[in-house]
Amino acid sequence: MTGDRGVVARAMGDFTQTSLGRKGVWAGYPAISPEQAAQIENLGYTAIWLGGSPKDLSPVRRLLDATSTITLATGITNIWNTDPAAIAAEYLQVEADHPNRFLLGVGAGHPEATAEYRKPYDAVVDYLNVLDDGGVPAHRRVLAALGPRMLRLSADRALGAHPYLTVPQHTAEAREILGPDALLAPEQKVVLNTDPAQARAIGRPPVDTPYLHLRNYTNNLKRLGYTDADIADGGSDALIDALVAHGSAADIVRRLDEHLDAGADHVGVQVLSSDGQDLIGVLEQIAAEWE
Repeated sequence: MTGDRGVVARAMGDFTQTSLGRKGVWAGYPAISPEQAAQIENLGYTAIWLGGSPKDLSPVRRLLDATSTITLATGITNIWNTDPAAIAAEYLQVEADHPNRFLLGVGAGHPEATAEYRKPYDAVVDYLNVLDDGGVPAHRRVLAALGPRMLRLSADRALGAHPYLTVPQHTAEAREILGPDALLAPEQKVVLNTDPAQARAIGRPPVDTPYLHLRNYTNNLKRLGYTDADIADGGSDALIDALVAHGSAADIVRRLDEHLDAGADHVGVQVLSSDGQDLIGVLEQIAAEWE
């Protein structure tokens, strides 16, 4: 498998970790309009990650059509609700229309949400094999990865890994497993609010439901040293503070930089906001502090 990774590294061509830049925005695919995508691009962010497991690549195309330079990535395309041959065909058409601006993020989702769920590692390998046959280059895809085995697969069969719901400690450990060359692009939730109690009240519900009830995430948190008590009852304050950076824009940027210092190449910022807080306004404040 190490030899396979060497082939990926040599074949990168005109899309590399550097092409993705350091500053990304992560959001569920219905949450960002074409107009907002153009504003995010103008703020200097270099990638938009679309989560929520869309069944095709049409949400990606919608935002690519509205922008000119920013990279669009799926975070993730779910292997259980998509056909890999169809996704490969869509990928090739998107690439023809918007060269070097799309990164296919692939993942196995959660056993609690998928009746067809089987061993995720084997299922992802099978999916990647079909993508290979369909002409999707390994260096134009990333894998949702938390544990060591999937992280190693990310280095062997993709450009790298896109961990979700993690902390800088995980980023450091993931870099050790991935080695120096693979892409590492974690997601980080943030709340722009300097009142800790208010920030936790905003950040705790979307962390608790569903993630603290999904065993791939809870198992990963336990590997990092968090306990059942931390995970129970909506998450301890310490866990929520670790998973959801809060404070001023400068405070949030310090957390983002901790990921970069721990070995991340890129960080996708997911803004959790209270009623009336404007997504673009929050991203503008973060961008102004994030050099």
